[in-house]
Amino acid sequence: MELERPDEEPGSADDRITAPYDPSKIEIQTLNPTINLLISRLINGMIDLAPDFQRKAGIWSDEQQSRLIESLLLRIPIPSFYASELTDSSWAQDSSWAIVDGIQRLTAIARFIAPEALAESGIDSGPLKLRGLEYLKDDFEGKGYNDLSGRMQIRLNESQVVVHLIRPGTPEEVKFNIFARINTGGLPLTRQEIRHALIPGPARKLLSSLAESPEFASATGHGVYSERMADREMVLRYLAFRLADPSRFRSQDFDQFLARTMRQVNRLTDDEREDHAQDFRRAMATAEEIFEGHAFRKQFPGQTRRSPVNKAIFETVSVNLAALSEPRRAALVRSREQVVEGFQQLMTDRNFERAVSVGTGDRAKVVGRFAKVHELFSTVLQNNGSSSQ
Repeated sequence: MELERPDEEPGSADDRITAPYDPSKIEIQTLNPTINLLISRLINGMIDLAPDFQRKAGIWSDEQQSRLIESLLLRIPIPSFYASELTDSSWAQDSSWAIVDGIQRLTAIARFIAPEALAESGIDSGPLKLRGLEYLKDDFEGKGYNDLSGRMQIRLNESQVVVHLIRPGTPEEVKFNIFARINTGGLPLTRQEIRHALIPGPARKLLSSLAESPEFASATGHGVYSERMADREMVLRYLAFRLADPSRFRSQDFDQFLARTMRQVNRLTDDEREDHAQDFRRAMATAEEIFEGHAFRKQFPGQTRRSPVNKAIFETVSVNLAALSEPRRAALVRSREQVVEGFQQLMTDRNFERAVSVGTGDRAKVVGRFAKVHELFSTVLQNNGSSSQ
């Protein structure tokens, strides 16, 4: 089951700048560090490789990693790296870099030269032995870094690469726009991948934990894939409207709204993050009990076919459920037939249907759909004498 892809929210187009900005504030510095310097920064915790990326699709094979090392040994230039300079002192040291494009290349280099540097970043893949070489097979096939002559080790360490570093003064929206245009192996970065790379901190772990939770997987019928971090974006959308009153939603740029939420989650205490995690799991369980296999999906009267998971319905239903007390959630479950019937009727409302299908980040549509689902739940509870619980 695929995730339904509604028409884009305001501010989500890859090449769109939605507000005026001062070009003089855009600062992109091109550096030519040596491989040795990059390894040193890794060892000292001054490069963030966003290790969660390493578990997603597109991981390089040993052969691909080996051919990159072969290119360096042959002094063939390799593609540029793109990084953002981190400034949040709570989660990063001064002048730390978040690698946005080039994670696989830097991982391959570090794995061959200094695998201990990867261990410091939470990546434990073991030393790389060269395999599948094209031009240096006779001399280097099967060898590790320590098997190279001193001259070849020096050649590797003194090799220079190109790093395009986005400096802190660059406007946030422009920074996201720059990275959204980067083509990584023919596949542009998703907005959530960019947020993940640029915003380190506890929010990463919370999104990962909830996206991998059995409650989320079961409620969505395993319909939200982890590739490209689609599942984490769903969790983030929930948190965004749980932390910000939907009735007061004002954002003109949905991407920046989600980015601000990640930073807000970073500022929460451990106990507050755990409270939100528990609320999320309860909301997932309740949604599944009420809607069963149609949770977070469009469902019209008489429809038996299961639709894809819908982002806007997911955030609207889950946040409204999380806001209820346990007795009121239980009362909705007991009255699930009325809830399902009411939701099916709601889907026949042209305004609501459009609010979960087209321009879903528009302020009026956000406010409208949250209010409609809140009204549905309140009406069912009132009709069953549970409105005061």
